[in-house]
Amino acid sequence: MEQTHLKYEQLKAILREMGSVLVAFSGGVDSTFLLRVAHDLLGDKAVAFTATSPTYPESEFREAVGLARSMGARQVVVESNELEIPGFAFNPRNRCYHCKKELFGLCGRTAAELGLAWVADGSNCDDLDDYRPGRAAAGELGVRSPLVEAGLTKADIRELSRELGLPTWDKQAFACLSSRFPYGTEITPERLRMVGACEEFLRENGFRVYRVRFHGDTARIETAPEEIPRLFDPSLRLRIAAFFREAGFAHVAVDLEGYRTGSMNTDAG
Repeated sequence: MEQTHLKYEQLKAILREMGSVLVAFSGGVDSTFLLRVAHDLLGDKAVAFTATSPTYPESEFREAVGLARSMGARQVVVESNELEIPGFAFNPRNRCYHCKKELFGLCGRTAAELGLAWVADGSNCDDLDDYRPGRAAAGELGVRSPLVEAGLTKADIRELSRELGLPTWDKQAFACLSSRFPYGTEITPERLRMVGACEEFLRENGFRVYRVRFHGDTARIETAPEEIPRLFDPSLRLRIAAFFREAGFAHVAVDLEGYRTGSMNTDAG
């Protein structure tokens, strides 16, 4: 615990040195924590930047808006569409590189317009262990990752968020809907709608950890291991099957290994 607080003090020192910052803000655990600390220290010189897109569920966007408002932080919202980025829709292995380059490019232009010295994202030290081509784009465009610089892990951030009273301290990890598709599978607005609708159905039925992976006419559900038995409750099982069929899937499968982050990245190289 002492080490966590030492990292926290280091984060505050880093943000003070930065002076002003535009935070790429999704409303997740990491970017919410970063925005809160930056706003506490820098006031109006810390601004949230949120890009809406077909890969960003409306429920997540509404939550991000509410979080920024609750902190009293200024938030800039822009419309973006990754599907218009050349090559993105064909879902190459470096898909996230193209997405982040677009996002951070928008952030950089907005930061310059607002007179802010830096753009920062919410990457933490645990992200360094997964396949993250988006970090290359961040490096190319001079985006800083203060949580990484301070040595903070996801566990550190959750504990500090809890101490700060942030409602996101135990929020489950979220990644854009594009991550639900195997590399090489084309991403279309209709397919994003199918996946998004099915995940929203699971959320509304009380699941806390969930992913709906797209495999052609089959949806593969991942949930936390302890939530898997609920999928086989007779009444709920039939409602899930009916809803997923209505959404456009012919078959529904349950991944018995349960949810694990980056499960589509295992063969990413």
